[in-house]
Amino acid sequence: MTRYILALDQGTTSSRALVFDAETRVRGVGQYEFPQHFPASGWVEHEAEDLWTTTIRAAKDALRGAGIDGRQIAAIGITNQRETVVVWDRATGLAIHRAIVWQDRRTADTCQALRAAGHEADVAARTGLLLDPYFSASKIAWILDHVPGARERAARGELAFGTVDSWLLWKLTGGAVHATDATNASRTQLYNLTTGDWDDTLLALFRVPRAMLPDVRDCSGDFGETLAGLFGGKIPIRGVAGDQQSAMIGQACFQPGTMKSTYGTGCFALLNTGDRPVMSGNRLLTTVAYQLAGKRTYALEGSIFVAGAAVQWLRDGLKVLPAANQSGPLAAQADPEQEVILVPAFVGLGAPHWAPNTRGAMFGLTRASGPAELARAALESVCFQTADLLEAMQADWSGAAETVLRVDGGMAASDWTMQRLSDLVSAPVDRPEVTETTALGAAYLAGLSVGLYPEPAQFADRWRLDRRFTPQMPAAERAGKLTRWRKAVQATIAAAE
Repeated sequence: MTRYILALDQGTTSSRALVFDAETRVRGVGQYEFPQHFPASGWVEHEAEDLWTTTIRAAKDALRGAGIDGRQIAAIGITNQRETVVVWDRATGLAIHRAIVWQDRRTADTCQALRAAGHEADVAARTGLLLDPYFSASKIAWILDHVPGARERAARGELAFGTVDSWLLWKLTGGAVHATDATNASRTQLYNLTTGDWDDTLLALFRVPRAMLPDVRDCSGDFGETLAGLFGGKIPIRGVAGDQQSAMIGQACFQPGTMKSTYGTGCFALLNTGDRPVMSGNRLLTTVAYQLAGKRTYALEGSIFVAGAAVQWLRDGLKVLPAANQSGPLAAQADPEQEVILVPAFVGLGAPHWAPNTRGAMFGLTRASGPAELARAALESVCFQTADLLEAMQADWSGAAETVLRVDGGMAASDWTMQRLSDLVSAPVDRPEVTETTALGAAYLAGLSVGLYPEPAQFADRWRLDRRFTPQMPAAERAGKLTRWRKAVQATIAAAE
């Protein structure tokens, strides 16, 4: 019987599922969006049950699309929006609060207080992460402090915490497995990069009981089996990775110096630094790229909170864009004499600025500025932010000097955007034939565990180039654009302060 892999890709705005065959070709797809909740300025929440129900619906659609049933699935791989926090009751399996999303800024004051108390250097040395509400630890503490009785119940072991992968694992296995993988664990700000385990000093700092936490496992390995009633039989779950690390695996970035950048709701650039963590001197993050057979590989990461979300804002907020895929053609029509700059700090700025209280701003508007100039400004803002990340990576690690950027995500389909990206980062940009790299990474981890897919070196040989974009912009023009961008960023941060 032909064997397939089911990849569950639970993202920030939608849940997707893809069926891959033994040659890593997509055979079936399902996708469902779910509501976003914004209860206060800078707050972002999801109903945990929405994440679960849309994932299962998407999976069943993908199986139908592939013309198969669960008995033909060799294994399941899971990839997920990272840092988002779910806390649930172990007895009922119900979340005690909406999931607090990675974009959420409600704990900015908590992080600032810890920074003012002198904790950031130690936290960074242990976790590779800066003190910022982006990460899970302060969000967990917020739920424990704001849901009546939660802190006492957590201390008694009645509550479980998980990033979204753990939540899905719990639901898929009927509560039999409470686990995560090293990539997701490394995003919580509770995981020690050196020991590969939860850190008692950090648990005490953030006041998170160890009893809440999942087991930490390899990315490719045994995560239990699904309940038989979900897909017509029990299916092994054999791969888990956070979405950005999963995309790195799907892009076959297994060698030190290889780099990928995913353009979805946000943008996340990861640079493989090999078997040792490189601590950033430029406010980037150090994280686990993947862990296979007990061996951790590390990455430098730059996190941009708003990428595709800026295009969604133009479409849904300002209503100047009929569809997201029209942003590139519209940007191409912009007046070259206008220099409209958007600083898309709708939920603060991520790397390398880490300014959580900053909000968005626009510069250079004239009476002649219209939808085309706004579209160009939104797309260029993503390219400018990527340029800032790449410059920081090159300063942190010599292996980044001759980087070719492998891209994926929805925005990577835009030729205009990818050419402007290459122009502004002054480096080649490679778009692969297979752009479903996040789901592919999860599928690969599961398929590797059950022997359906080859070892990393052989898998890397399957990577195929669709198109390479090379820099075309004159150096003086690029330098001028970057100078104006950086002045705009500094002015935006100063206004917030």
